[in-house]
Amino acid sequence: MIQRNKEVWIFIEQRNGKAADVSLELLSKGRKLAAEINGTLKSVVIGHNVSDLAKETFRFGAQEALVFDHPALEHYRTMPYSKILNTLVDEHKPAIFLFGAKSGLTADCTDLQISDVKYLRNEYKDLLLQIRPAFGGNIIATIIAPDVATQMATVREGVMRLEPLDVPAEGKITNIPFELTPFDEIVTIIEQHREENKVNLKAAPIIVSGGYGLGSKENFMHLHELAAVLGGEVAGSRAAVDAGFITSDRQVGQTGVTVRPKLYIAVGISGAIQHRAGMHESNKIIAINNDPEAPIFSVAHYGIVGDAAQIVPMFINVFKQKLR
Repeated sequence: MIQRNKEVWIFIEQRNGKAADVSLELLSKGRKLAAEINGTLKSVVIGHNVSDLAKETFRFGAQEALVFDHPALEHYRTMPYSKILNTLVDEHKPAIFLFGAKSGLTADCTDLQISDVKYLRNEYKDLLLQIRPAFGGNIIATIIAPDVATQMATVREGVMRLEPLDVPAEGKITNIPFELTPFDEIVTIIEQHREENKVNLKAAPIIVSGGYGLGSKENFMHLHELAAVLGGEVAGSRAAVDAGFITSDRQVGQTGVTVRPKLYIAVGISGAIQHRAGMHESNKIIAINNDPEAPIFSVAHYGIVGDAAQIVPMFINVFKQKLR
């Protein structure tokens, strides 16, 4: 039987000294996993002048920050970052190591689209359970790694809840020296260009979301009007994005954004499991669909069976009168 220590590690993805939201979300989840195994939660911070960032991880439950601080590590480069992590894991063999999906370290890997990670303890094994929909959402697959000392998973942003502590943990910073070699500088960063997301669906209290069932981009304009009246954001399913009804930065679901608004209005969305995985934790869900058997009704608090082209304008008129 594989002997695992009782440490849960979270890789802290950072840009310009600011942690990615997904890393802080994983610290929140890692705190719970560490508690389940009576273990220790540690953050792994790589960069330059990142002591403040290391301290920030204590606010999300990290009990120790393993810090590599060097000018050559300011920006992500595969060679030095992977060398650091490989060496660190080989030496310490943490039980669990979690990464944000599609970070620099995982961008070239198959995105497993994990929807949750849990821990199984029995008399034989302590296993990390990576849970994901498979075969078009017809089954739920559970991925395990029983034959390795360190179990790893990548998780998308928004899947786990961001839960800072009221009082930061009394963590310690462990600075680990880094020696730069010519091999680490095979790739040189000349300049970087990044554009911040203009849409923040995760922060929207109200989301009006449309699916392929709306039939056209023109019909989607009714959703924009409804969202404007309610003070919310417009989103869509993957099918709506693929059809060109809405842009990909507004996609909700397993391959888009995970949201938890106070109100989610799903219009013309059938409700495949991939979409439900991204919105089922909304506080209130209203579904409008002309198919009474649509899966979206299984997670909706209120369901309306009918033609969205007729129902949505009625919603708009009612809310305009109520909000005058």
